[in-house]
Amino acid sequence: MKKTMMSNGIQTPTDDEGVTATTMTTTNINGTSISSSTLNSPLMKLSSYFLALRPWSLSASLMPTLLGSALAYRLTGWENFSLITFIFTLYTVILVHGAGNVINTYYDYVKGVDSRGKSDDRILVDQLLTKDEVALLGPILYIAGSVGFALLAYISPVKLEHFALVFFGGLSSSFLYTGGIGLKYIALGDVLILVIFGPVSVLFAFMAQTGFVQWETIYYAIPLALNTEAILHSNNTRDLENDKRAGIVTLAILIGHTASHVLYAFLLFTPYITLVVLALRYSVWFLLPVVTLPKAFNIEKQFRNSHTIQSVPKQTARLNMCLGILYVLSCLLVEPLPYL
Repeated sequence: MKKTMMSNGIQTPTDDEGVTATTMTTTNINGTSISSSTLNSPLMKLSSYFLALRPWSLSASLMPTLLGSALAYRLTGWENFSLITFIFTLYTVILVHGAGNVINTYYDYVKGVDSRGKSDDRILVDQLLTKDEVALLGPILYIAGSVGFALLAYISPVKLEHFALVFFGGLSSSFLYTGGIGLKYIALGDVLILVIFGPVSVLFAFMAQTGFVQWETIYYAIPLALNTEAILHSNNTRDLENDKRAGIVTLAILIGHTASHVLYAFLLFTPYITLVVLALRYSVWFLLPVVTLPKAFNIEKQFRNSHTIQSVPKQTARLNMCLGILYVLSCLLVEPLPYL
């Protein structure tokens, strides 16, 4: 091995045949070193794009969409239920939610909220994707979601102006959560999540099927909205100290650790209390989601322990999916369905 002088004055090692030796760079991801060639492989890149959507969190939009569609089916019957509309509704909602997650990743990294030392989102801090790639992915997903909305508006009986108001309200909210004024950074993110991943998503799916607004559907959105907010609150409580250092303000920071524990318990268990009341008044089918209660107690116990809270947001998201599926199923089985 010998050295050759490059035009910029830097000596680089070459082998005896004069071929410049290549240097294999590595990136450390969660304690594992991965070579640059592996990171840039098509399969790894595709996997990174998928992870950037935070698929574990998509239940937050999927469940209220399923609920709104189920309520529409119960109200109008199978003969008026459109499977194509249902598919396009899922497509549109999931893409907009994914876009919001990507925008969140970008701004949390740019603002220093996500750092290499402490971050649950590793896409940018571990350089799985570049900032430019993430910045481009968000608008692409928003455009794809808007195309889905346009097709949905074409085939749905709903009035365009009403439908567009709900859709673009949800889309702009998903951006403003961390983009623009950054509602997350001024302790308004929790309010936004309660509204968007509850009443708005349920109403959007319901309107797509029926063509009209039924405000009573909001009652059904409350248990899911509270449980979904528990995902965000557990995440913000876990990251409380890191967020403080980054100079942002979340609800968890404002109320402190003790009150955050009380609030998380309220968000986690109030849906079960609501379901028990519904079961006592209307039908035992509303007890179906209550089978997930032992899991909720286990997660709440981990939330109170600083050593086990790290995995609580993802566990809460999994609970949200299980609770949501059983809740939708109970709404399909209850006869008659109250409030509608």
